[in-house]
Amino acid sequence: MNRVVITGMSAITSLGQDWKTLHNNLLAGNNAVVVMDDWSRFEGLRTRLAAPIPDFIAPKYGRKKVRSMGRVALMATRSSELALEQAGLLNEPVIQSGDMGIAYGSSSGTPKAMEGFGQMLLNDSMDGMDANTYIKMMSHTTAVNLDVFFGIKGRVIPTSSACTSGSQGIGYAYESIKYGLQTMMLAGGAEELDATQAAVFDTLFATSIKNDQPELSPRPFDANRDGLVIGEGAATLVLESLDHAQARGATIIAEVIGYHCNSDGQHITQPNVTTMKIAMAKALEDANIDASVVGYVNAHGTATEKGDIAESHATNAVFGSGTPVSSLKSYLGHTLGACGAIEAVCSVEMMNSHWFSPTLNLDQPDPECAELDYIVGEGRKIKTDHVVSNNFAFGGINTSLVFKRWQEA
Repeated sequence: MNRVVITGMSAITSLGQDWKTLHNNLLAGNNAVVVMDDWSRFEGLRTRLAAPIPDFIAPKYGRKKVRSMGRVALMATRSSELALEQAGLLNEPVIQSGDMGIAYGSSSGTPKAMEGFGQMLLNDSMDGMDANTYIKMMSHTTAVNLDVFFGIKGRVIPTSSACTSGSQGIGYAYESIKYGLQTMMLAGGAEELDATQAAVFDTLFATSIKNDQPELSPRPFDANRDGLVIGEGAATLVLESLDHAQARGATIIAEVIGYHCNSDGQHITQPNVTTMKIAMAKALEDANIDASVVGYVNAHGTATEKGDIAESHATNAVFGSGTPVSSLKSYLGHTLGACGAIEAVCSVEMMNSHWFSPTLNLDQPDPECAELDYIVGEGRKIKTDHVVSNNFAFGGINTSLVFKRWQEA
């Protein structure tokens, strides 16, 4: 079996489109949540909060290259371009040789592209539809647009599993290389912001409605939380076998050493502590490490009551109460299909910088949540060689990723 390393990473977020900017915003405790005034036109939509990226502009790639892309695919493309550039692989023939594959996902494609189909169903009209409407809308739009844009000819694994789309992308890419099916993989997830996504959670009374105090929401694990906030973004990791990376003299950022994915098998929206716990434990088993050596856990931490409570108890069952934990969704909102990838990038970057962000707005931990070492305040300096990033999705899909600091043998 092959060891799997990260040689390139990039994240496009509402608090920065490079690590330096994002890191500075995390250090400053800045929250990206704002009031979406335009959403007031939607009758019955309770939330007005979101974490948009106001300044994302894709490079001028040329109409022929982007005509099948909506915003979500454009963010995925730009993120992947930057990750490949960092890895020293951008425009290299090897990525088109079949040795590189893609595992990439989103919860959905570009929601606005659905309008054409809506017109057809409601008004019996094909107005608003063209040859690219479905390609922009389909859930695997990021994966297929990436393989065409970069000319990648290896395996394509589209992951569309709501909040675990990005983490599944990384996990399946890791397994593809570990078991010798590919030498390199482009992995990650993306999501674009749309009111329809907020509506999904609004119908479940799971969104925050602190519409007059956006900076105070979301509040993962806090007793006074009132729900999640939707965000957007994209993140890409370049994974490759250790042998291949070393042979070409690549700079290694970190190593992926463990992954597990399982299913609750009992309810679409109600989390299950037991299977969450198993996902974490099996990821550690895959990594061949004990929970005691993990110095930080990046929580899914959505700021929903049942989700926070279940996750905290599962985390406590595996790691006890002494492992530092925090949630990046308190800064960026819930980026759905992108969150697993964005949080993986940030977890690795924080591990390498020896500083871990606190959870914003966590003033009073919910007594129903398990006892954990929640990082609050100004963040924490921690030297650790291992971090874990967890994500949990609708459908009872649970993922856990384990990363290790790179150390020369």
